[in-house]
Amino acid sequence: MKFSFLTLFPSLISGYFEDSILKRARDEGRIEIEWVNFREFSQDRFKKVDEYQIGGGAGLVIEPTVITQAIAEIKANNQDAKILFLLPAGKPFTHQDACRLAQKESHLVLVCGRYEGIDERAIEANADEVFCMGDYILTGGEIAALALCDAVSRQIPGVLGNEESLQGESFDSFLLEAPVFARVKTPEGLSAPSEYSKGNHARICALKRRLSLAKTQYYRPDLYKKYKIQESDKGKK
Repeated sequence: MKFSFLTLFPSLISGYFEDSILKRARDEGRIEIEWVNFREFSQDRFKKVDEYQIGGGAGLVIEPTVITQAIAEIKANNQDAKILFLLPAGKPFTHQDACRLAQKESHLVLVCGRYEGIDERAIEANADEVFCMGDYILTGGEIAALALCDAVSRQIPGVLGNEESLQGESFDSFLLEAPVFARVKTPEGLSAPSEYSKGNHARICALKRRLSLAKTQYYRPDLYKKYKIQESDKGKK
């Protein structure tokens, strides 16, 4: 999988891949990372990329030409590249989206906005999908793009050292992962469930299932409701 980041600040991207799992995945060729500074596509002699808004309003807007030309150059080398914009108006990004993109795509282009936003014409002309990473505003799209890249990358075969780590993760089937506990001595009253230590894997799985349901119902009643609807639909088939 190749990830191309369109950004005004490549240094915000590069450091994320210098350590841990994604560094190893990159070194092994399981993921390829590039960053494109779309300032280089500016026709302004000072490489200016932002303009005042038509009709007035606070904040400057990234003009559409630099984004469109940067994307055109990437697609000239790979017509199958999928263009993703990270915007508040996008659909909420989910675990299911991460799995789908990892399975079906080979090249994701992540457009990182800045300032007041990106000219709407660039979005309409180029976006294959638009995602929102949460109901909050960031100073730029780099953090959101990195989060999406991370979520997709870990679904690529071989990126995680232990493929079993992907099994039973939070958000699978709308459920949160069951509580996990380290093998350490703990003060009295803080012990982990004793069933975890008895070696009966069937009973451990059953307990983890119950704890997963309880945790989801307590922390994320919205997900629990989706889970119940999903189970009800299964029962009707």
